[in-house]
Amino acid sequence: MARQRLRLGQVWLLVSPGNPLKPRAGMAPLAKRLATAQAVADGRRVIASGIEAAFGTRYTVDTLRTLQQRFPRVRFVWIMGADILTQLPHWRCWLEITNRLPFVVLPRPGYTYAALAGQAAHRLGANRRPAREAALLPGLRSAWVFLPGPETALSATAIRQAAAERTVP
Repeated sequence: MARQRLRLGQVWLLVSPGNPLKPRAGMAPLAKRLATAQAVADGRRVIASGIEAAFGTRYTVDTLRTLQQRFPRVRFVWIMGADILTQLPHWRCWLEITNRLPFVVLPRPGYTYAALAGQAAHRLGANRRPAREAALLPGLRSAWVFLPGPETALSATAIRQAAAERTVP
């Protein structure tokens, strides 16, 4: 939905080697998480990538710096769930991240209202654009859109749990 509404050529699913804000205990190995993401991707319009491990970056801000340096002509748009918007003020250099590229926020069960009333949304409120301008994001900097749509509970954790349940005899 986001790819179509933003008129993006591709969506990259960046599978992180490890989230610095989450405990490593219980996290599946990178190869397994990447394989799960690849099963969801179509390999053409939606690409699963372990590029952060290849870059050796640990923090999103470092990944974005490297991506923009290596792909200077690509107009990136960050797609995040409302759950990430609530956590964003805890991320390293979060204001630099939001100044580096535009982003879109998708609704998430239990997070949407809190995210839109939270610290990040308040601080970045002047840069918020209406959903009808979502397709303009790739050409903008420091702009964001909340893209209404169905809330999905789909997450990496939920996908791993479902896969584990399928493999249990």
